[in-house]
Parts: sequence; structure tokens; C-alpha cells
Amino acid sequence: MPILDVQNISLAFGSTKALVHANLTIESGEVVALMGANGAGKSTLVKILSGLYSPDAGKVLWQGQEFAPKSPAEAAAKGIVTVHQSTDVVGIPGQTVADALLLNHFVDGRHPFFLSQKSVRKAASRVLSDAGFDLPLDKDFEDLSAADRQLLAIARALANDARLLILDEPTASLSSRESQRLYELIRGLKTRGISVLYISHRTADLAALADRVEILRGGRNVGSFKQPIDFDAAIETMIGRSLSSARPARRETFGRTVLELQNVRLVTGAKPFSLSVREGEVVAITGVLGAGKSRLLSSLFGLGTFADGNALLDGKRYAPDSPADAISSGVVMAAEDRHRSSFIHADWPGESIAAAISLPHLKKWYPSGFLFSDRETREGEDAIKRLAIKAQSASASVWSLSGGNQQKTVIARWEAEPSRLLLLDEPFQGVDVGARQDIIATIRRHCDRATLIATSDPEEAFEVADRVLVIEHHTILDNTLDADAPQLHKEHA
Repeated sequence: MPILDVQNISLAFGSTKALVHANLTIESGEVVALMGANGAGKSTLVKILSGLYSPDAGKVLWQGQEFAPKSPAEAAAKGIVTVHQSTDVVGIPGQTVADALLLNHFVDGRHPFFLSQKSVRKAASRVLSDAGFDLPLDKDFEDLSAADRQLLAIARALANDARLLILDEPTASLSSRESQRLYELIRGLKTRGISVLYISHRTADLAALADRVEILRGGRNVGSFKQPIDFDAAIETMIGRSLSSARPARRETFGRTVLELQNVRLVTGAKPFSLSVREGEVVAITGVLGAGKSRLLSSLFGLGTFADGNALLDGKRYAPDSPADAISSGVVMAAEDRHRSSFIHADWPGESIAAAISLPHLKKWYPSGFLFSDRETREGEDAIKRLAIKAQSASASVWSLSGGNQQKTVIARWEAEPSRLLLLDEPFQGVDVGARQDIIATIRRHCDRATLIATSDPEEAFEVADRVLVIEHHTILDNTLDADAPQLHKEHA
């Protein structure tokens, strides 16, 4: 008998059918991967299992009994725990890692009313030890990296006695080494009879972990693949069309140099390097987490400074004091964590697609301070058509969109006004194959600007870029990787 048995689940939001007679079974100790394009119904199914949505039809059996949780807490009490891709809700600023790890224990009374810092640290240390992770217990949650927040969320879920762990893009913010640790953890969970529902667009994750891949398209089951998984067939089944494996054609010529870095040191003690990017050129920088990719882009966007060296933009000295200064110079960036860096909070005004696109341009578009024109709406509607954003209108909330459509909205923001240099930090994080192709086509469409991309995934780098560079220990290596020789990257990753 499967531990989870989803039978003919359907759910519609108005005229939109999110799930249509969807089915899913998971055995004890089985890792099942759920694949599907953005908007295929994956998140809706997870929200039903988590108690956030109730289906219109069908039923869910948990350990043979009908199961209809009304909240995530009720689902967790039964042993179904979800770790979401966005980990902002795992803790709050001012809260230590130890406190965040034991938050559920404090709420449900598993710890006594009076606690000492020593006892909390001891209990938190035990939670981390059981999970196989190592995190600084006294560090403020606000100061944690995206990777550490992900590890914290998973450790806390395991401490909640999960029997089914639902992981949504768990390696999106993890380094190769941390991903391997997660793989080992999941394999250990299998031996203990704990099941995993694994949602990811990364085929490396699925090849390493999944016993079976189930595919949704348009809210329906369209395919099932067992190990060894034919990923070409799985991806074609997922998007409903043939997917060419050819990378974008290289441009034969490029325009004048837009960005030139001269003997730059990202941090004190690092080896200096130089770099240039030309009009129409897409350059990808790849390397492990912490190698310096994000630091380079952040410094170019005015969020930091170089330890040494010079930057030239269109031949002139470039040293922005702030993101506003960078934007005014024609340098724009889509940061790694779009939820924190690019969008207004869901409960505040200004969280629509149109508003998200217009946000950095308000002063230019409305110099008088009055939003009297319909430019926001026009830009939003144009972006929906141009980037194939799946939304009913420009007034739709960005928080109602799938990850790929959210990223398209961020890209559209910097399409609304001309720019000289586009910086993209992990642009395909949480983005499915179909949406990734749309974004790549948009990136490569421009011949009047330069594009610099940071990605930890070499496959993504070769798919989008004209040149691929490797960064190690905060310096870019001398060799340029050729698209026909991706094995060179593996030596450095």
C-alpha cells in the first residue's frame, strides 16, 4: 500500500483548470520527482497536500486513510512537511539559527516554558547533527546566505518527524558540495523509510536521486519515467513539443566594448583579472557557490566596491555608489533572489506585473510625481505578449505567477528602458525548460547592449552565452571555455 495515493484530483480557479484528474502515488522510502513547465500544476498539487488548497474533486489517501488537511500545520502533524523554494518565511531578522531551528518546537510545546540559551543551543545542535548539516547556531537569520537558509529549512522539517518530505527546488541556491550533501541526506532518508516528493528542473538532481519521474502538463498526468530516465523524452513530454538541443547560434561580430575591467581584485588578496564585454555579446561566468560570481555583479551594480582595479563603461571610468547610480549609467541587474530584491511584498500596493516593471522607472516616467498616464499598464501588457508571460492581465499579482513567469517579469523590467549592460545573477533558478528558452531568446535578441551572466550551472552557461568563463577564489581564470568542450569546466567545479 502506498504511503500517499492521490486519486483524480481536480481544482479550478475560475476558468483556469489548475489540476484535471491528476494522480500520484508514493511508496514508503521512495523518491518521486515531479516535473512540469511553470503553470503545469505542480505547486497546486503541493498546496493541496500541504493543506493550503482543497480540491474540487477527487481525494487523497495518506497511509490508507482519506486525508484532507486544512492547514500546513495539520499536514505537518500527520507527517507531510514542505520546504519551499523561497526560504524567507523560515526565520526573521534578529532570530538566531538555533531559535529558527526550534521554532516549531516552541509553538507546539515540545520544550518547557523556561529555557536557557545553553539548552536551546544543545537542542538545535542535535537537530543539525541528525540532519547532517553544519550551521552557525548563533548567527542572525538575516545574515544567512540563501544556501544556509535552505539547509536550515530542511533540517527543521526533518526535526518535525516528516514521513513525506516535499522539496521544491532544494538545490537552486546550493553549491555543488552542498548539493552532494543533500543527496547523501536524501539517500539516508530512503533507508529510514522516509519518502520524498522532489520538484526540480535540474536533471542532475533527478538522475542522482529519483526512483521515478512523474510529469504534469496543463494540470494532467502526461508521462511517467523510471530509472534510467530518458531526459530528452521526459522534457519533450513536459513541454509538449520537440526541444532542440542546439545552443543559440553565435554572432559573428559584436559592437564596441561596453564594459572593461582592468586588473580588478574582488577581495583583498585575490588574484587580479581583466574582462571585457561587447555590444550584442552574452558572457557567462560560472563557478561554485562562493567563488565570487555574485560579488562581481553586485559591485558592478553599486552594492559593493572592488578591492583594487578599474572599471570602464563605454570607455569612461565607472564606479557606482548605489544601484540608483548604476541604473542612471545604464547598468541594470536581476539579482539571484527575485522575491526579496525585485518584488513589492504581496500585502502592499504595487505588487502587480505592471507595477513591478515600472518600479525603477517611476521618476523618469512620472517626473511630476503623479501617476496620471497608463504607461504602466501598456508596458505590462506588452511584456505579457513579448515574453509569453502566463497571466490574465498586467494587473495580476506577481506573487500569483509561477517562478518562470516571475523571472520573465523581472527581465521585462529592464526591457522597458534602454540599457548598456544587463547583469543577471542565476537567471534560470526555478525556471522550467520552456520558460528558459523564452528568456534566452529575449536575452540574445539585443545587439545594442552587453550581457553578463553569473550561473553555477555550466549547462545553462553554454546554453545562453557566446563566451563562458570560470571563476575560482574570486578571480576569473585565463581560459575561455568552448561550448563543444564543457568537460573543461568540471575540472574547476
